[in-house]
Amino acid sequence: MTTTTDTTISTLSPWGTFTLVFGICFAILYVVCDMAALPLFTYHPGTDRIDLGYAPARRDEGPAMYWYGWLASSSLGAAILSGLASLLPDKIRGKIPLALAWVVPIVLLPVLVYSLMFYWRW
Repeated sequence: MTTTTDTTISTLSPWGTFTLVFGICFAILYVVCDMAALPLFTYHPGTDRIDLGYAPARRDEGPAMYWYGWLASSSLGAAILSGLASLLPDKIRGKIPLALAWVVPIVLLPVLVYSLMFYWRW
């Protein structure tokens, strides 16, 4: 008995394509938003204030949190790109390899670790 494995997304439904492309795009966009300081909003937990975009921490108000904004930016961008990818014809969708779902996050992990080295001060 011989089995074959399809390594493209041509056999996936539009929802399957959406979720696969979302995972790939989210990883890429998260690293881009982190490296370029592009949060959708900035949360200031000390004063419970939210600013749109990037806002530096204010004196005597505690730190500014960008992580929530990076998640929102990455999610919004990945949702838009995934929606567009799910609308592609099967012929074009079939050329996207499934391996990108695990290769892209593994390749981007060292970049993300490097971008957070500032917080590892001794």
